[in-house]
Amino acid sequence: MERKKKQKLNNKENRPLYHKIYADMIRDKYPDREANCINYLNKRNWTALDVIRVNMILFSNKQGRKEILLGQRHRAYDQKSIKQILQDKKENMLNNKELATKYKLSRNTVAKWKKLFGKEVSE
Repeated sequence: MERKKKQKLNNKENRPLYHKIYADMIRDKYPDREANCINYLNKRNWTALDVIRVNMILFSNKQGRKEILLGQRHRAYDQKSIKQILQDKKENMLNNKELATKYKLSRNTVAKWKKLFGKEVSE
């Protein structure tokens, strides 16, 4: 018989339970940074932005520019995160270039998101 492996997946969306993964990582490797991440660790459902922010807290000092750019290519954002980013753009009156710099995105990506989700955010 095959044993089912325990996976840290959220059954609703078939996404990893990031709070468990990062809680284990912080407890084992980065106990000194737990105070900075406590707000995120108390959340059950994480957005893509939450994962990015905790990654920045944990790994920003260790990674060089080349590693950050390499990791940037593989980011994926859900609709909720995209709408939060566009809402931030609206609230802080940022242009596409400033928003792209803040979140380390391409200006073309920001323009595409604005075209796809701009009307939903402006309401």
